[in-house]
Amino acid sequence: MRISIFSLVVFGLLGFLTSCADLGPYQMDMTQIIESAKTSRDHNWIAEHYEDTAKDMQSKVEEHKKMLAQYKAQRQYYGQRDLDMESMCRALIHTYEQATIENMNLADSHRKMAEAIK
Repeated sequence: MRISIFSLVVFGLLGFLTSCADLGPYQMDMTQIIESAKTSRDHNWIAEHYEDTAKDMQSKVEEHKKMLAQYKAQRQYYGQRDLDMESMCRALIHTYEQATIENMNLADSHRKMAEAIK
């Protein structure tokens, strides 16, 4: 029984840590890309980039909502750390939701810029 509880906690924490890891090969310097954008094609590409980023953020929201549900369902195994895990998940959900909104707003702005250039 103790081994199964321990393995549940270990795998839960391992899943949490890997979900926070940045798996991208590198970060793009969007400032330079935005400054050099002159055509509608450039702005459409930037909008697509922001939309893709928003989709990534939304998938992280869904992932952390599942983790939160797991923590709530398995409260008895986490003890006092349960509140820490729940509040951490809630904070990450909020952060990723805000990032999704901001990225979609940036995408919309660049779509409008692309239309204005045409």
